[in-house]
Amino acid sequence: MTDKNGIDIEKAAEFLDLPPSRFSGLLEKRTIIHNWDEYQNLFRFDSHVSGIEEGSVLIVKDDSFELIRGFPKIKRAMTLVPSIERNFSEAGSVIVEEKMNGYNVRVTEYRGELIALTRSGHVCPYSTERARHLLNHDFFKEHPELVIYGEMVGPDNPYVPKDIYGLESLDFFVFDIRYKADGKPLPVMKRRELAGNYGFTQVKLFGEFDIQQASAEITEIIRELGKTEHEGVVIKDPEMVLQPIKYTCSEGNNADLRHAFRFYNDSGRDYMFPRVVREGFQSFEWNESEEELKQRCLRLGESILRPMIQSIREVENNKRISEDVRIRVKDRDTIDRFRSYLERLGVDVVFSDPERIGDEYLVRINKVNQSTTDKTKSILEGQLWS
Repeated sequence: MTDKNGIDIEKAAEFLDLPPSRFSGLLEKRTIIHNWDEYQNLFRFDSHVSGIEEGSVLIVKDDSFELIRGFPKIKRAMTLVPSIERNFSEAGSVIVEEKMNGYNVRVTEYRGELIALTRSGHVCPYSTERARHLLNHDFFKEHPELVIYGEMVGPDNPYVPKDIYGLESLDFFVFDIRYKADGKPLPVMKRRELAGNYGFTQVKLFGEFDIQQASAEITEIIRELGKTEHEGVVIKDPEMVLQPIKYTCSEGNNADLRHAFRFYNDSGRDYMFPRVVREGFQSFEWNESEEELKQRCLRLGESILRPMIQSIREVENNKRISEDVRIRVKDRDTIDRFRSYLERLGVDVVFSDPERIGDEYLVRINKVNQSTTDKTKSILEGQLWS
């Protein structure tokens, strides 16, 4: 039985170890959705299904299938000492790598070309072009069973633009390599060696630390990273059998909050509230002095209030609240493809004319945050907060 999108229901269901009726129902309910344009043979999982992560992508290849697993959920340590002892006691030591502030993509080969899949499972045209430019294609020919997981970081970033890393444009930092069949990750040092052999840029390695010394070492790393508003670290079992955990800098939390409260009605509570809670637990664990606590409170308060007041003032002056980002591409067609992609996702954007820089085109994009604009305008006109 074949559905309207050309997928063989029974074969696909057997591959995913699901009853055919269940798989057909997931398609009808759009829990599993086919991608757009030339990628309609890619089906993304809009939510978690029977052990398959949200954002996973089923690739239909004639009579065969591949499953690109979604990003595994990495839980967060709120207090370092007990979290490390509780989660890594079986490992004896942990490896610490930098958690970079960008956006996640998975890169795999599809019909002889690289494609970049977002966290939700879409094929992003801009990320795909960058991946094809930045990554050694030989890896995917020689290791078709593996998928690269990484972070797109830098100022030419349409989602999370950051100048803090000293990058000219946008780079791809590998933080994981996993098998397609079961999503099993390579051990950390094996992954770093393999990625290094192909010249891939990787997230920074801070070292391997004994469980008893790890929290003190990580605290110092976090303090140093915070000085430049870097995000934090990921703490890993060297063999990647135990689940990694992440821990972030106060300054990184506050940078996120400044952005979130600038667009307060577009950012969800689930994004903003945990970042405030992290500040309390970190201050407690670090046993901060009264002066240190005061400085943390001032930093947190300014991160919340200043950007929100800026937004209110702009709306009062009849301006629309928006964010300016930019991309840099080699192929002009990518500009139109990326504009169409954002519009399909419901993003209100205005693209500038391309500016030629060397062999690339720089495009500035204005992203309008209409929800925050409308909400602010209505409050200024007397609407009550419900």
